Amino acid sequence: AAAAPASAASQGTRLAKLKSAARKPGEASFFFYESHFKNVAVKVLPGEYFVHDEDILITTTLGSCIAACLWDRERRIGGMNHFMLPDGDSNDVSGRYGSYAMELLINEMLKLGARRESLQAKVFGGANVLKGFTSNPVGTRNAEFVRQYLQAEGLGLVGAHQQHGSGAVVEGRGIAGGHRAVILE
Repeated sequence: AAAAPASAASQGTRLAKLKSAARKPGEASFFFYESHFKNVAVKVLPGEYFVHDEDILITTTLGSCIAACLWDRERRIGGMNHFMLPDGDSNDVSGRYGSYAMELLINEMLKLGARRESLQAKVFGGANVLKGFTSNPVGTRNAEFVRQYLQAEGLGLVGAHQQHGSGAVVEGRGIAGGHRAVILE
């Protein structure tokens, strides 16, 4: 049977606990109560990531950027990153670059107990929203990067919504792997 929704008081307590917890560099910290889903949520901004082992809604808004959503259903650990470019200056260890953002997301999940062989992925974004840039557009480069990365790392890609012509809002239940994109026209 499905668990009963948490009371408003318990959601308020969870929200306060999340907001007061110390955060690592690059870890998302914008927490709020999402009334439609009646759950605590976190907004992952560009260059950030979030990993958790509790039921929390993870959201972001994308254009040419990528959100990689990973989860381990067996251990109920999930997360999301939001990167802007496939790679950059090797001295810049920032979540803005996919090469670092993917490692950061995976490593933080492993620290919580996820197992690499159990990880599944859905990826979103990679839109070519800047119509004047037709030669090697960043959205296409981002989409190609994340697919190649997941393949090289042997991580299962079970869903993707990429390279559309508009931005998207991505919402997901990190621990359950249920993610959806709402396309912005």
